Amino acid sequence: MLAVDSVKASYGAAAVLFDVSLSIGASEVVTLLGRNGMGKTTTIKAVMGMLRPTGGTVTFEGKPLAGLPSFRIAQRGIGLVPEGRQIFPTLTVAENLVATASGRGRPPRWTLPEVYGLFPRLKERRGNLGTQLSGGEQQMLAIGRALMTNPKLLILDEATEGLAPLIRAEIWACLKALKNEGLAILVIDKNVEALAAFADRHVVIEKGRTVWQGTSAALTPAIKDQFLHV
Repeated sequence: MLAVDSVKASYGAAAVLFDVSLSIGASEVVTLLGRNGMGKTTTIKAVMGMLRPTGGTVTFEGKPLAGLPSFRIAQRGIGLVPEGRQIFPTLTVAENLVATASGRGRPPRWTLPEVYGLFPRLKERRGNLGTQLSGGEQQMLAIGRALMTNPKLLILDEATEGLAPLIRAEIWACLKALKNEGLAILVIDKNVEALAAFADRHVVIEKGRTVWQGTSAALTPAIKDQFLHV
């Protein structure tokens, strides 16, 4: 579905990505791993059109994404749960969800009742403003909002950053359920052990370059020590 091939990207004169490659097939869960500052979020920005690559290619379902604005890329079928959640603070839970709703010309898989079924807590808080939610509830809302676009690929940047263990477990259960439904997922998170339990493949980047790709079984302690541990 998604193919990132030898992508390079810069912030002004500062080069950040030098050679990042990864791919995601239909129904696959792939993680993007690496220490802080290695280019994970920049890679997501390059995919989503928030940062124009200076080299390489990004294609989705065989079609190039180069030059498209972010909203057009979302309309192609990529849903983003951004770092920091970035929900609409002055809208209610229900309004946040409805704001991004799209059926893409077919009966939508994800509607308000479906999202409330996945996250019952959001139904309980549906009249609350974004600013009145806990961090965990905001993350659930950010995921629900992305699902309301009815994506073919869901991208999560720092899926459980700063969340309590019980809330993290809820998020992992959600992602497992989405995987079982056949949704393709690209996820960034530091909880490698939790990710390894259900991800199909892992991609590790180091200083803006893809340095390792493989399955959970191949993600050995030596590789984790070399590329992931601070």
